Amino acid sequence: MFYEILGLVLGAAGLLLLLALITHHPSDPSFSSPQGLGEPVQNWVGKVGSYVSALLFEWLGLAAFWLCFIFFQLTAFAFRKEPHPHPNPYWYGGGYLLVILSFAALLSGGEENFRYFGWNFPWGGALGYLLYRRLSLFLNPPGTRIFLLVLLLCGVILITRISLARLVEKARLRLLEKIRRLRDAYHKERERKRKAKTLKVEKELRKAKDAQPPTIVQTPALKPPPPPPRPQPQQEQFVFMKDPGDFELPPLSLLDTYEKPDQVLQQESLIMNSRLLEKKLKDFGVDGRVTEVSPGPVITMYEFEPAPGVKISRITGLADDLAMAMRAVSIRIVAPLPGKAVIGIEIPNHQRETVGLKDILSSPEFAESKSKLTLALGKDILGRPVVTNLAKMPHLLIAGATGTGKSVCLNALISSILFKARPEEVRFFFIDPKRIELLPYEGIPHLLHEVVTDAKMATRVLRWAVREMEDRYQKMAEKGARNIDTYNQRLIKERKGDSAKYPEEWLPYVVIVIDELADLMLISSREVEEYLTRLAQMARAAGIHLLIATQRPSVDILTGIIKANFPARISFQVSSKTDSRTILDANGAEALLGSGDMLFLPPGVSKLQRIHGAFISETEIKRLTDFLKKQKQAVYEEDLLTVEEPESVGGDEDLDEKYEAALKIVRETRQVSISMIQRRLRIGYNRAARLVEIMEREGIVTSGEGGRPREVLLKDF
Repeated sequence: MFYEILGLVLGAAGLLLLLALITHHPSDPSFSSPQGLGEPVQNWVGKVGSYVSALLFEWLGLAAFWLCFIFFQLTAFAFRKEPHPHPNPYWYGGGYLLVILSFAALLSGGEENFRYFGWNFPWGGALGYLLYRRLSLFLNPPGTRIFLLVLLLCGVILITRISLARLVEKARLRLLEKIRRLRDAYHKERERKRKAKTLKVEKELRKAKDAQPPTIVQTPALKPPPPPPRPQPQQEQFVFMKDPGDFELPPLSLLDTYEKPDQVLQQESLIMNSRLLEKKLKDFGVDGRVTEVSPGPVITMYEFEPAPGVKISRITGLADDLAMAMRAVSIRIVAPLPGKAVIGIEIPNHQRETVGLKDILSSPEFAESKSKLTLALGKDILGRPVVTNLAKMPHLLIAGATGTGKSVCLNALISSILFKARPEEVRFFFIDPKRIELLPYEGIPHLLHEVVTDAKMATRVLRWAVREMEDRYQKMAEKGARNIDTYNQRLIKERKGDSAKYPEEWLPYVVIVIDELADLMLISSREVEEYLTRLAQMARAAGIHLLIATQRPSVDILTGIIKANFPARISFQVSSKTDSRTILDANGAEALLGSGDMLFLPPGVSKLQRIHGAFISETEIKRLTDFLKKQKQAVYEEDLLTVEEPESVGGDEDLDEKYEAALKIVRETRQVSISMIQRRLRIGYNRAARLVEIMEREGIVTSGEGGRPREVLLKDF
């Protein structure tokens, strides 16, 4: 009974206090104004309510309502017969004191008071205002608010005895449970859609179960190369007896092995897809059947035999429609397949395989190749390794849009040579105007010169290559050799008594790699084109080969002269059929998948070969270059490119004679131009320009600045 009476008393006190605060009026009497304004008391609790509410509002402001909450909470405890609402009453009272004071101080952070019946009252009362101003002197307003919020939170913890750690743990568990439910719902919905799709396709398959199934071509598993013969045991050789000139080729363990996807196209799935392809073609009015299916690592080739009377042109124009119908990124149609009366339809796999460079280098095709310039291109559509010989190409042009795998292919080609050849056998000249792709190879022993990043300096590299080619032909003529291999063999036979494996006159292969041809053509297109043409036509026997890449497959970069002298070309994905024809003289590159998917045009063959390029990462390249640098330090020939500017690529042995002939032409015609001198004397452009410059220096003709024609100054000369 005592607790019930106590609860009633406390509840009534809390209610009266709440009514007093709510009905407070400034005109009522208070401790600061005992008489008030002489009007009747408007507070519902009378003079006691007016005095108490005025006192609380003056000192605590709106924080006074917390006192009502305290009375109501104590009332609830009394009715539940809990004599002690908190194990420690002092902590309980201290918590509420912190809450009321910090709340009042936080309310006093504003500059304005709140209005009540036309009168201004401070938000936090005098205590809150005083506490906030004092703290602001030491912590500034932002720091004061943070400090007061911490005090308020501490007071709540003291009152409620709630653990923040448990609150955070409960919130975390609820969040994880919500995520789990969403994930389960997502997987259930995905499984439902998959089953619905499978049932739909199986229904189509049952309709065509009586039709003849296509032949599934299974690619035989690749056999690793046979292990090398085990060497006979020899007497142990001490480290100090090791020949410092020994060079060890990089091991394949430097490269990563990429796992093949677990999802394998089963025979039933391939038959199902072939029937679906037949149905979609029939929807477009093309009758026929799929006779053979060839699954590969990235795409699957479906050989479609059209019905009699169906024109090939009707099928080749359906590539985009079939891609949408088969839900494929793109579809390439080869019509017809060479040597077969069928049309090839290449459809991408849902999960493509990463073709690692290690898979190609470890294949018998690469291991058994004796050429030091063996290039690992990748795998064909059936998953068979594709390697080629740069010495037989003898040059390679690579083009494609940005981000389609062109630079990765260039790195794979360079790395395949580095795994095959010693520095004495193959030397590189790297030209990288973009200063990105080829700089990791800086410092390897195979380099003739540091990586050239200046487009103007690249012209000197090509000029040096032309002179080196001419010097090599002169040396081969002295030995009676027709190519570099014969020259080196005869050189070894003549030096049988020499212990050196590579004599001083030994001629290594030279591979010039240009990462971006467009930058060179923009600087000096005529000179670059002239040097490239000369090298492409004559440098094969001299052992000088070109690897050129460009991301601008336009006619101003890949001119007709350059294309005519580069029969071996590779095209990655391009944006239009026009770019595809510019590179390969045929359509198809616009339908590639990107990420290393390429079309390869071998020399002397008009048939395009689709290859999935070998991938090598930057980490693998770093491991390879670090291994080579530890084997041997790079020795650059610094004065290699310090050559004088020639008058022309054709030589200047008869310069005086040509100059006199040029003067005679100018004297007779009273006109002068570089093109006229070039045409009349049948010499190169650069040489004709040099002759005109000499005439200008001697004061015979005027300069040709501003596009104005030159004039002859002297009447008699």
